Amino acid sequence: MTTIIAFIDQLAIGIYFLIAAAILFALHRFLVWGTEHRSSYFELERDLSRYRQMNAVMAIILLIELTIIVAGIQVVVVPEIRRDREIQQLVSAVRVDDGVFQTPQPATPSGDLGIDPVALPRADDFAGQILATPLPSPTPVGTIIPAAPAIGCDRPEAQLIVPGNGMRVFQPIPVIGTVFADQFAYASIEIMGPSTFGNFQVYERQVTEVREPAEFSQFVPAPYEPGEYQFRVMVYDVTSTLQASCLVRIFISLPLPTATPAR
Repeated sequence: MTTIIAFIDQLAIGIYFLIAAAILFALHRFLVWGTEHRSSYFELERDLSRYRQMNAVMAIILLIELTIIVAGIQVVVVPEIRRDREIQQLVSAVRVDDGVFQTPQPATPSGDLGIDPVALPRADDFAGQILATPLPSPTPVGTIIPAAPAIGCDRPEAQLIVPGNGMRVFQPIPVIGTVFADQFAYASIEIMGPSTFGNFQVYERQVTEVREPAEFSQFVPAPYEPGEYQFRVMVYDVTSTLQASCLVRIFISLPLPTATPAR
């Protein structure tokens, strides 16, 4: 679709000339058939001339509508596509690479420390007392603020792990979750808050489905003023029918101040 829009934008001037020529031709035929209508004496010929005049009028109307469509593509669609590409370039430029996390290990002491190992008593029924420790659930980076519960995030087709519900966002963060459906077409990432005038604004479209929790986008809070926002992902199929959605509330704020070391 983007290729077709770019092709129309490049050939817009030629399309305008062709439409103008077609309108002039249709107008000429309208005048010719009008003359025939006035000079005809037979009712059948007059009806035929009137029918041809109406066809010319309809052709002129369709050509004018085509002109409006081409102008709309140039004025509205093309600038919006360019803006989306600029946002994508900005997001790519601010991706943060944390590198490899390595924890320093203490040095192994050498020599005899004068400590004799002592064997601890063991009970025969200890095995029955050992319980499995539950695995920790993923916790998003940032401060969690009490907020209204998430909406629609109980289905596996649309889930948001990061940002989490009530999360304070003050720097670029990855968008982690799942987006998939039968006959998946795309997923729309949308945001609503003080900077969007109370309407949901499409932040990005994801055209690749993600069936396991993984990063599929990155959210940059810099363009939005601080405040409470609704952040959601909408999953659509090939018929543009909504299949699943997940909405969380986030709080965009200025970067948190760092502690100043005392001297």
